[in-house]
Amino acid sequence: MIDFLSDTVTLPTPAMRQAMFTAEVGDDCYGEDPTVRELEALSASMTGKESAAFVTSGTLGNLTALLAQCPRGHEVILGDQSDLYNYEAGGLSVAGGVVLHPVPTGSDGSVPVALLRGAIRDSTDYQCAPAAVIALENPHCLSGGQVLALDYLRRVRELADQHGLKVHMDGARIFNAQASLGIPVAQIVEHVDSLQFCLSKSLGAPYGSMVCGSAKLIDGVKRYRKMLGGGLRQGGIMAAAGLVALNTMVERLVDDHRRAVWLAQAIHELPGVTLRFRHIQTNMVFFDVAGQGNDAFLRALQARGIRMGVLGDGVIRAVVHYMIDDQALRDTVAAMAAILRADASTSTATLEAR
Repeated sequence: MIDFLSDTVTLPTPAMRQAMFTAEVGDDCYGEDPTVRELEALSASMTGKESAAFVTSGTLGNLTALLAQCPRGHEVILGDQSDLYNYEAGGLSVAGGVVLHPVPTGSDGSVPVALLRGAIRDSTDYQCAPAAVIALENPHCLSGGQVLALDYLRRVRELADQHGLKVHMDGARIFNAQASLGIPVAQIVEHVDSLQFCLSKSLGAPYGSMVCGSAKLIDGVKRYRKMLGGGLRQGGIMAAAGLVALNTMVERLVDDHRRAVWLAQAIHELPGVTLRFRHIQTNMVFFDVAGQGNDAFLRALQARGIRMGVLGDGVIRAVVHYMIDDQALRDTVAAMAAILRADASTSTATLEAR
């Protein structure tokens, strides 16, 4: 199986499995797991933040980070195409009594600063839920994995400071942003108060995410993590894989990006295929197929041992990761071309029969 469904389908590397097997562990609920502590320290250092917390998932990471900064009855302003708004089960509203205020997302994955400014309600108006946090997604998945511009992040920070708001970044694939921009993650996230990034997306670990921020923020994150059932005992077994991911899987992300660009260029030349986003910045390629349509095309691919998925409005998404090599790309494009030729032949035969 050549699996482009997501970069979460990867299996742990041999080095990760060995690290998990030999990990030094303790009870993390008492702060006594040395491997978890090492992972948290490394994550804080790499992101330029004071502290970090190891959590079970990106969903829990975003949830705890925002609960620690947004009081009940207050608003989180965020993009209407964000993962936080669409794919995290409404957890902020259910668990935190937080109001989500969606704002139209721009074509580059940003929420225009003017729209953010207009979404901030008058805090003296008792009829309205006051804003507390602006939440951004970087890279932005539904916008093709595009990376937010540094100047944009600076302007959002200035706006937030003008209104006394916090800024949270859902940076599930933040190291892809680093690979795309060619600058350290710490520089990308310097203007945000909190950051969540995944160890299991792009980096290949089997489990977990990190929340990074000030020591005070992370203290609140760990309290909510416990409240929501995310406290770990011997968490070092899983943290060990995260350490291997951060130490060995970051630099190679440029290879995924190179392969995604190659894949996009190759399928763009196939008849009936339309790319949603021509400028590939990270490891995702989004496209549509004319004729038989996306669903039938995906079934035909699956029959040939190739899996992709649909996202958003039904667009096909192919995500490149460390288990996809150059030969897999060539085999995939060849299979796609064969399917499209067969579809064209069937369509021609049908027309002639009429």
